[in-house]
Amino acid sequence: MKITVNGYSGFKLNERPCDFVLDGHEYQVREVLDQWYAPSATYFKVRASDQNVYILKYQSYSEEWSLEFYRHSRAEPNAPLGGHSR
Repeated sequence: MKITVNGYSGFKLNERPCDFVLDGHEYQVREVLDQWYAPSATYFKVRASDQNVYILKYQSYSEEWSLEFYRHSRAEPNAPLGGHSR
């Protein structure tokens, strides 16, 4: 699956993802939930404008992004966290 990521570049190149295009659909990054580093990559766990969670990987040596994980949000818009709506 092809992914194109537009990243914010401040102190360093592609400091964090701002939006991305995946399979022809554009998504805004609403929240960076987590971030961690590997020797040659940075990982970002993000919630996108479709309310789903994605893990994006940025490889600094090749300046390439990839999608590592996707989780569909099953929560209803106003449901309490950890609970079910009735």
